[in-house]
Amino acid sequence: MRKSRRRLAAVTAFVLAAALTPLYPPATADTPDPDAPITDPIPQAVKPSTRGLILEEYAQLPASTPNGPVTDVRIGSRHNRINYLGEVPDGSGRMYVPDLNGPLYLLHDGEPQLYLDIAARYPHFLSWRGLGSGFGFVAFHPEFEDNGTFYTVHSETPDAPGELTYPSQPLTSSSVTSVVTEWIATDPAADTFSGTSREIFRFRFGGQIHAIQQIDFNPHARPGDEDYGLLYLAVGDGGIGVNSDVPQDLTTPSGKILRIDPAGANGPNGQYGIPSSNPFVGEPGAIGEIYAVGMRDPHRFSWDSRNPDDMYLGHIGQRAVEAVYAVDAGDNFGWPVIEGRYAYRNQTQCWLYPMTEEMKSAGYEYPAASYDHEKPANWPCNSDSGHAISGGFVHRGDLRGLYGTYVFGDLVEGRVYYSQITGRADDTGHDNDVSREAQIYELSLYDTDGTRMRMTDFVGDGRVDLRFGTDSDQNLYLLAKANGMIWRVVGMKYESIRSEVAPSIAEDLVASYDFEHPFAADDSWEEDQGWSRTLIRLVNGGEDMRVDDGAYPGSHNALQLHSAAGSPTGRPWKAGVYSADADGVESLSRFNGAEGITVMGWFKMTGPNPTPGYNAIGLAGVLSGNSDGHGVRALLELIQVNGDLRLVALGRRIDTGASQTFAAEQDWRELLPEGEWVHLAATFDYTTGEMALYRNGQPIEGFYTNAGDPWQVDGTGTSPTNPRGIKIGGSYPQDGTERNPCNCRMDALMFFDDDLEADEILTQYRRFRGN
Repeated sequence: MRKSRRRLAAVTAFVLAAALTPLYPPATADTPDPDAPITDPIPQAVKPSTRGLILEEYAQLPASTPNGPVTDVRIGSRHNRINYLGEVPDGSGRMYVPDLNGPLYLLHDGEPQLYLDIAARYPHFLSWRGLGSGFGFVAFHPEFEDNGTFYTVHSETPDAPGELTYPSQPLTSSSVTSVVTEWIATDPAADTFSGTSREIFRFRFGGQIHAIQQIDFNPHARPGDEDYGLLYLAVGDGGIGVNSDVPQDLTTPSGKILRIDPAGANGPNGQYGIPSSNPFVGEPGAIGEIYAVGMRDPHRFSWDSRNPDDMYLGHIGQRAVEAVYAVDAGDNFGWPVIEGRYAYRNQTQCWLYPMTEEMKSAGYEYPAASYDHEKPANWPCNSDSGHAISGGFVHRGDLRGLYGTYVFGDLVEGRVYYSQITGRADDTGHDNDVSREAQIYELSLYDTDGTRMRMTDFVGDGRVDLRFGTDSDQNLYLLAKANGMIWRVVGMKYESIRSEVAPSIAEDLVASYDFEHPFAADDSWEEDQGWSRTLIRLVNGGEDMRVDDGAYPGSHNALQLHSAAGSPTGRPWKAGVYSADADGVESLSRFNGAEGITVMGWFKMTGPNPTPGYNAIGLAGVLSGNSDGHGVRALLELIQVNGDLRLVALGRRIDTGASQTFAAEQDWRELLPEGEWVHLAATFDYTTGEMALYRNGQPIEGFYTNAGDPWQVDGTGTSPTNPRGIKIGGSYPQDGTERNPCNCRMDALMFFDDDLEADEILTQYRRFRGN
């Protein structure tokens, strides 16, 4: 399925966190109730940075497919499933890239060569169930140049034969088995593998997720160091940690980081050794392989080349917190008792709770840096929120603005972050205040032409599936499963942080949609960049409704609307959110009893309007508290007034009351000429009954169509009810029927809970224009 190339506006996206009141208040020392949920555990977890990375295409790996009946679009819709890039430790300059679907590639100057096909070697190989299933990772022995030895981990079906190293988790129909294999190449310099192999570790999980992710050697350890030649295994909890204690159970590998000696033989199966320096060796009831415990999904780990004993882990959380940990021998990260710095409860996964005194005294290791999921207000708690950390590296290369910082990202959205976590004091058993953590900053991204983009733009998909890699010179690489591309970071760029919304009106911005922010969990929805965090749905066209167009300098993406007659799908393309519940859309509560509302945005007519058979053209508006999807509280639209189609502001103060219309005097075709972007705004003052229209920052002459006082103005605001939603491009955002369709494009739609002044609207228009 083709997806349009989407670019981020060259100006910085809305930077509103500091100015806006959070939807839910953060927990404080004044809220000690252990049953009081903490709904915003890490306020302002990520801040924008003036620093940016310049990305250059390095290679695109061949397309690949899973080897079975894919049931999850997040697996089957990928170009391939590449998940790491590293350099073969033999001085050849060859890079290696594993693909979960089976291939292991070597790259010469960006050109891929198939080295080994893991899928073809194992009849029970499984890569089609579970996001991490398949050929998970490869680790080359530090002496590969001489001994030709490397290690892989892959998934197999639950009925695969083979002796388990440790008893399996409870067997289910969705179980997967992780197998670690040692390979010895006959000729280490060859570009295709030939040699022998032996299995060294096999473990069966109770589910299809959180198996063994990464295996690796500390690449910075030297002969004689304790870590030299020891293999680390990041073993997930199999998905059952939410309702069991397996991550805390020292008799099982689940939910642990293991450290083994592949050259030894004192392991339970005689195929590897257990280092005597491991922290749980000799402890009754504990398996000696354990290095650290209490993990859900230890996704990626790495070491600081300048401080080779410093290990860092990117840990994927359940529903609330993504974390980076500094890892030391014997650490316990607390899962599933705690998540990050808060108590976890499986029955209320979206929220966390204050830790009890017992938890605080348990000696858990807290994150060095973390961010919360910030679930959109109207997205189900038990659904993927579109966040998962991808661990990275402490940068010690040539990017001076990032030297010594830990660079990582969110693998779903493709955001790239950095944080100064190196050199910080250990945070075990201290006060669990999140302010102790290092601040996370988001890096902007640029192509080699200097155009600012998001990773979703680079890959042409709302879900990026981002991973990181590095080479022996500490150069940084970004990888994406979405299009199978690898980028090399070739430089940095600095820009000032500038909000798209004028500071004087930022605190009044309830909801804002620039169509540059597809929701990563499902990009047929658009993320709100305003206060409310209310998702809107792109109805009947989904992601294809985002088109390569922009209303103002720096905008490269707009929303395409169609009537059913002009739609590629035969259904009207429109957008919005609707709740049939009498309580309305709670996240839009600032419109409840509002004394004023402003609706503004950019509009461009792109087809026959009005559609034959209709006498109105819907633009955008806020629904009333009792709306069936048509009735509004504040609306920009074109309707018939005295037999002529006119641009209007149409509003209603009382849900059950009459509406008032303020109509433009000028012909609508002059105000909205086909093919031309125009900025429109409508203001509604419910305390006085005044309404106004603006075009490109200037007031439009108009008249009221209803005599008298249809609003029953009494000096107060609208009805004390939450709106039923927002409609864009026509009525009934719940897709109940077609009404007043618009064949047009829209950009930067904004909904304020105040009737803005004329100078404020002009200022915002000029801000869009860059002056």
